[in-house]
Amino acid sequence: MYPQNQQFMPDEDLAYTVLSDLKRVTREYATAATESVCPTVRQHFTQLLNTTLIMQGELYNAMSQQNMYNTASPALRQEIDKQLKEYQQTQQKTNQFVQQRRSASQPSQQQWGYQQAPPWPIPNYVPQSAGHQGQHPNTQPSTGYFM
Repeated sequence: MYPQNQQFMPDEDLAYTVLSDLKRVTREYATAATESVCPTVRQHFTQLLNTTLIMQGELYNAMSQQNMYNTASPALRQEIDKQLKEYQQTQQKTNQFVQQRRSASQPSQQQWGYQQAPPWPIPNYVPQSAGHQGQHPNTQPSTGYFM
């Protein structure tokens, strides 16, 4: 298929591919074990998870020894604090913006010179059959309709 002097894929690329697959399988086994109802199935996925974690660790160590895996350099505490402060300021500005928009879309009662009506209708009528007997004291005789 391939000439003996030509590889299918460079070793480093192949190792990264296998390592990525092991990480994916680890997540899937962890999810399966977590969601299993049957204790036997849960135990089986837990064993598969543990075996996969061991393989992933061994592959990482081998790649690291061959200088195929570069770990991220540690971040400076000052840089982390700076980013955190920027995110907090952005969050504060966003909250202020939202509050301003909410208050602008709901004008105050004093601004428009009226009071908000209650959320329920207030009937101002007396049924025709009741005549003047059930009438509110400060209203005129009802015609049977809302006034």
